[in-house]
Amino acid sequence: MQNAFLPATSASDLVCPVCQLPLAKGSRTYTCQKGHSFDRAREGYVNLLIRQTKGIHGDNRAMLTARRDFLDKGYYAMLSAALAESLVSRLHDGAHLLDAGCGEGYYSAKIMERAEQDGKHLHLLGIDISKEALRLADKRQKNAEWAVGSLYDLPVRRASQDAITCLFAPLSIGEFHRTLKPNGILAVAVPDARHLFGLKCLLYDTPYENEVRDEKIEGFVCEEVLTLADQIRLTSQADIQALFTMTPYAYRTSAEGRRRLSLCTELETEICFKLFLYRRDDSCPSLDK
Repeated sequence: MQNAFLPATSASDLVCPVCQLPLAKGSRTYTCQKGHSFDRAREGYVNLLIRQTKGIHGDNRAMLTARRDFLDKGYYAMLSAALAESLVSRLHDGAHLLDAGCGEGYYSAKIMERAEQDGKHLHLLGIDISKEALRLADKRQKNAEWAVGSLYDLPVRRASQDAITCLFAPLSIGEFHRTLKPNGILAVAVPDARHLFGLKCLLYDTPYENEVRDEKIEGFVCEEVLTLADQIRLTSQADIQALFTMTPYAYRTSAEGRRRLSLCTELETEICFKLFLYRRDDSCPSLDK
């Protein structure tokens, strides 16, 4: 029986970053059996990043708000719909989903919407190194847990997740393998070769195609590869600037390229993605910590 003098708690897939014991979620804090306690911010997330990872920084507010504004207009709806359909069809009611590198939560919200349409309730956990990202994610999706953490040291219980999404974020293969349940699903989205080539033609004198990642990942079996391609037309300077700001090109473009961008009021560009659906290969225990 719950002690009447203690706050009510519920189970969580998160673990204490100090001692690795499971965390229990209270009304305002997460605590472990050793007494380590972590407050939940007013914006809904808990900060479990006790050691800053050198050289790794989260997206800043400008990049995140630009991405939110751009995605909310449906320019990448082709990808979010394909992801939601492919993933939810593989999940059972009550499945646990980790969005690793969740950003402002656009894609996980679309997955949750599709699951609800299909009559499935999912337990969503989103982790990102950026507090700003999680503030936006919580505004978008209240029925979820959000935590600041590193993808290379996930504060997540071993074998607790039915599925993990890693969308345009670094792959942390060992951690994904550790936290997935046996036969768990990993969904990975990456830009294809000609993604945003029209934007590159505007920014650079010598535009280049993206390097396309090989589908093989140690410890995982690839079940499906979807190649998604379309053409989008942006007809406002605001949308063009939002697209530019949300990409790494914002850090790599010359003054001349930025000048050309500032004068552009209409842009047509390819959007091209690879969506990989994997199953955890349970015969590779060497990947687990």
